[in-house]
Amino acid sequence: MGQVKSQFTEDELQDYEDLTYFTKKEILYAHKKFKALAPEKVSHNKNCKLKLAQVLQYPELKVNPFGDRICKVFSSSNDGDITFEDFLDMMSVFSDCSPKSVKAEHAFRIFDFDNDDMIGKNDLRQVITRLIGYNNTLSDNDVDQLILQILEEADLDDDGALSFAEFEHIIDKSSDFTNSFRIRL
Repeated sequence: MGQVKSQFTEDELQDYEDLTYFTKKEILYAHKKFKALAPEKVSHNKNCKLKLAQVLQYPELKVNPFGDRICKVFSSSNDGDITFEDFLDMMSVFSDCSPKSVKAEHAFRIFDFDNDDMIGKNDLRQVITRLIGYNNTLSDNDVDQLILQILEEADLDDDGALSFAEFEHIIDKSSDFTNSFRIRL
């Protein structure tokens, strides 16, 4: 632990601890996981920027149909490339200690593909397509019907899209949301 810890000052670790849901030990472990994605690059610069493709090699992101969206939401440069601070923020939000409200805010941003602060029909189509996979057996008509059912149940103001408040209302009803919206370090 001493070798990795030497990359950070006590003040840096304290700041990270204050800004995340992690302990100093967990922060150091997160850095170890980040470093494993590009050991030579991170050894020279503890907060270097890793390309999206490198970050998507993280096991739980690699198999997640929203891995690229997750990275883009947490990327400080909006291109999907990730610094250690971005990675730490991402892992903190996906941790067990992160409150449901914080998870809901980030889930909304991940599902809002067009970044218009609403989850509309096109956003829902992309969510469904990713969830069922690209080799799905649902026809376009089936997907359209599913979108209409979602909006019928969740679009409380009948504007054809889900606002954050409507999305949060759905999340509040979901007992399994916090368990499914996590990534283990």
